[in-house]
Amino acid sequence: MVRIRLRRVGARNQPSFRIVAVDSRVKRDGKYLENLGFYNPRTDPPTVVVHEDKVYRWLSHGAQPSESVERIFGMIGLRERYQRFRAGEDLETLLAEAKEAQAPFAPGRKTSPTAASTPAGEAA
Repeated sequence: MVRIRLRRVGARNQPSFRIVAVDSRVKRDGKYLENLGFYNPRTDPPTVVVHEDKVYRWLSHGAQPSESVERIFGMIGLRERYQRFRAGEDLETLLAEAKEAQAPFAPGRKTSPTAASTPAGEAA
């Protein structure tokens, strides 16, 4: 059975994870079938990058997400979008919506609302 689960990467005491499709018999950090995204819990809010088109394909082929990955999918709203995909909604529309939904969790985002509104030359 194929599972969608987390694969640990990063240095000691600095974990970050890849979201991967993997055979359920393989070890946590063993060989994987496809890289589906990235999750870094050490940032606030956590950094999440998911290639939803790949995830939809694996889910439609019967892959089962782990509990941790299921929570991450719920955090970014992927579960609801996948249900709409199965109901027949257009993939391009869902991917555009996913890009907007993942924006607060994307790497390189502005973490404080005041940093985005303060001009570069002025002090707060």
